[in-house]
Amino acid sequence: MAQFGFFIDTSACSGCKTCQVACKDKNNLEPGILWRRVYEISGGNWEKGSNGGWKASLSTYNLSVACNHCEEPGCVEACPTKALYKEEKRGLVLIDEDKCIGCRYCEWACPYGALQFDRDRGIMSKCDFCVDYLDVGSSPSCVASCPMRALDFGEISELTLKYGNMKHIYPMADPEITKPCLVIKPHPEAETARSNNARVANKEEVKQ
Repeated sequence: MAQFGFFIDTSACSGCKTCQVACKDKNNLEPGILWRRVYEISGGNWEKGSNGGWKASLSTYNLSVACNHCEEPGCVEACPTKALYKEEKRGLVLIDEDKCIGCRYCEWACPYGALQFDRDRGIMSKCDFCVDYLDVGSSPSCVASCPMRALDFGEISELTLKYGNMKHIYPMADPEITKPCLVIKPHPEAETARSNNARVANKEEVKQ
């Protein structure tokens, strides 16, 4: 079975949120539902220099995240009706809306906030990797729209060969939990983000 995934270059992401808007537009998502979310990570400390002066040590970068179509998706395991499943063609995690009862167990099981509850329809929703675009040889809307070319997609084995095998950046969940199918190029400031008490600055927007 092929396994598709995303590549995220956090060193190139400007935080313009074009990917987020393109996803909402393509999927006609209601206000409050974000299948792709752009996290604004920021933090910093003051450090005293050897000359007695003080200088700021800052960490700030943007992180664009959607469903990671994990190898071991917790959402699939948590779903009592089997509405969530991994399809065989590309290894994508999809929803059978006819089976979904809106219990939201999948939402609680996902460490990435990928599952979004559609209150109007009473069921869950999520990124489907734009499977209809893939079927005609096109790119997912988020990837195609990015003006900085910070996003890419493809078979995870090919992405790993091209970009490396890093799957984690602060403050994302431990990749061992669900084995996400993504590759990340970290922002240079990501290494010091934890020590700089960096936090998600736009929690209300991304529901974190």
